[in-house]
Amino acid sequence: MNPFTSIGLAGTVAAYVLSSGVCHAQQGTPAPSPAAASSPAAVNASDGKESKEAKKVVEQPKPPEPRFKIYGWIEGGITGNPDAPIDNHNFGHLFTDRANEPLLNQLSVVGERALDPNATGFDWGFKVWLMYGSDARYTKSVGFLDLVTDERVQPDIPEFYASAHIPIPSTNGLDLKLGKYADPESAETIDPRQNVFYSHSYIFNFGVPFNDLGALGTLHVNKYLDVYAGINRGVNMAFSDNNSSLAFEGGFGLNLLDGNLTSVAITHDGPEDTLNNHDWRYLNDITTTWKATKNFTVINDLNLIYDTSGSGHWGGGVAQYFTYSLFDWMQIGLRGEIFRDSSGFYVAQFRANNDFIHFERGDNVFNPEFPVDPSNLGGGNTTYFEVTGGVTFKPNLPKPIAGLLIRPEVRYDRALTRFNPYNQNTKEDQWTLGLDLVLEF
Repeated sequence: MNPFTSIGLAGTVAAYVLSSGVCHAQQGTPAPSPAAASSPAAVNASDGKESKEAKKVVEQPKPPEPRFKIYGWIEGGITGNPDAPIDNHNFGHLFTDRANEPLLNQLSVVGERALDPNATGFDWGFKVWLMYGSDARYTKSVGFLDLVTDERVQPDIPEFYASAHIPIPSTNGLDLKLGKYADPESAETIDPRQNVFYSHSYIFNFGVPFNDLGALGTLHVNKYLDVYAGINRGVNMAFSDNNSSLAFEGGFGLNLLDGNLTSVAITHDGPEDTLNNHDWRYLNDITTTWKATKNFTVINDLNLIYDTSGSGHWGGGVAQYFTYSLFDWMQIGLRGEIFRDSSGFYVAQFRANNDFIHFERGDNVFNPEFPVDPSNLGGGNTTYFEVTGGVTFKPNLPKPIAGLLIRPEVRYDRALTRFNPYNQNTKEDQWTLGLDLVLEF
């Protein structure tokens, strides 16, 4: 046979076999598009070799995260004081007030269905936060779990509320919150995961409410402007009130530079003094956060407070924060603060575990069996200065551990006036060395 005839016949047979195979394959699965067939991914896949392009072709989309989540954390720490005060207290501190003694600050469990931040229609949610720890001595609200125990470690429910997103034409909608919730003022929070340091600023400890029971609305006017307004029972009040009066809370928020610059200005106004529903207290706070770069963040907290009782009591100050992420697992931070208490009305030390809540309840007025503890100390007409430096380590750990924060810090406090508030009113300054661990799950 002619060689060329043999080659032609072989080619015809091969073409028939290949075309039959392709037709058979088309009956089982759709054929790829010409572009996909000629792509490097298709060539590599046909060769049986994996590549990034091939993985992209076959990768399935991730399922959406569940709306309802249960999570929590454990926080414990210690604050060393070289002066070793006889009463074992660090003046100017609340949540880290015990000197040279370890604290179980929080064992927290949260069940939450958060609102969808991208929702355009109606949405709903809720949050319940259960806490057990020494922080509850100061987070408790009057009339709710306030005197269940006088131990250092106590139970509390810092938040339990229902929320809803309501669409409003020509706006980005209205978010409503009804129940007990953390107050939106200040650069710091009760949740330790959101804070730069273990210890808290004077502004957070003495210049803003910790929580409210009431209703708070946030109108998202547009992507740049939010407006806040709400009514609550008063500073740290729940199902009882020391003066049977309501308080107003409102303000606005700015979202600029694609979210890299935000500012929230809030005022909380109403009668707060025991058996006094005509003298008002005004708690004003502006928190501005600028994410200057991917790793560098600047936070400013301005605070101004005034109580009209008596001849009037002014207070407030400024706290400045800087944080820089050296690595994904390591961040350094610095906080400097000045806080003025014009008449010794706001800053105080509470000796016994329930002295703070007794004071808020007005028990020294309502209940003679709870007189004012003479070991509770004030700082007088004083301007306070504090500077804190620290490091946050965030090592990667396997599941079910969601995260770990290790935060050593060094803090220096000083009275800039003639009073000596520290070490049982004997010193003008105070050094503390703090360390806490926050284990997330």
